Amino acid sequence: MLVLVFIFVSFLLVLQLLSLPNVLSLPGESRRLRVRNVSRGIVNTMFSAALGNLCRIGRYCAIKQHHLFSIFFSLSLLSQSFGIGEVVWAVNCGGEAHTDIHGIRFEADPLQGEGIPSDYGKNLMIQRVVPQDQILYQTERYHVSKFGYDIPLKVDGDYVLVLKFCEVWFTAPNQKVFDISLNGEIVISELDIFSKVGRGVAHDEYVPFSIHKGTLKLNGEVHDVKDGKIRVEFLKGDLDNPKINALYLIRGTLDDVPKLPVLPGQDIIEKDEEEEEEEVTETKPAKSRRPSGPKVKDPYAADDTSTMLLPVFVAVGAFIPLLFCLCKL
Repeated sequence: MLVLVFIFVSFLLVLQLLSLPNVLSLPGESRRLRVRNVSRGIVNTMFSAALGNLCRIGRYCAIKQHHLFSIFFSLSLLSQSFGIGEVVWAVNCGGEAHTDIHGIRFEADPLQGEGIPSDYGKNLMIQRVVPQDQILYQTERYHVSKFGYDIPLKVDGDYVLVLKFCEVWFTAPNQKVFDISLNGEIVISELDIFSKVGRGVAHDEYVPFSIHKGTLKLNGEVHDVKDGKIRVEFLKGDLDNPKINALYLIRGTLDDVPKLPVLPGQDIIEKDEEEEEEEVTETKPAKSRRPSGPKVKDPYAADDTSTMLLPVFVAVGAFIPLLFCLCKL
């Protein structure tokens, strides 16, 4: 059954890509970037809808729970199979070297005498992550004060620092709260892991920044990069000790970072927040703007959008029989 799902999703993706003449006509690198971004957006949208429908159908059909779980994770992993950015540096904090399902090679924790390593998380089954990568959230390094890692960085460009966390000890919010800084600037304030996802659940934080001619640009501020390194630090607050389970630096943007599966109900909350933002935007009066210069013809005005909708109808028609097959499991 999983093989049929993979074949079906791949077929839909090919149809969508073939229906994008404007993208495929772009030259060289621009075409590759547009195809990668468009394909990622198509797959994420398609999978979000598919997962939502499967959840609703699973309530009424005799689909076994482990079958649904396998399908969810298979679809999620396939949606991340379009490549990620260049991984510059990665560490499994408090643990041994490990290569995850995305091919990211985490080296063993190099810190010696700074902080305390722990593998207490091995007593838990970590949710929201495949079994072979649970080790990244089961081991950790913490400190009774503050500690940090020096990350080598010499090439200009856009970067994203990915920080991996999992609360394995406390069973309530407001028990462990701490700050995280990058080159001395607070980038994550009062992080409460349990408050965000609960106990034994993987959680990632993302810190995008850029490097240009030896300077770090972060949140509109500019910082010097000394000796080709930047430093991320975990700072103790009033509630318990700071910690980190794993971290890596990737060259690229947030679109190039593999994401954890969305928690049940989290997509609903995000949609509600987006609707509230749209309502606020609509209430603001629009300023009348008078265009200047000669009128330019819209190069996309003559596009035939009917070819873009064809794969959608094909997907709907082909997906209904698949759902009936799932109900027979």
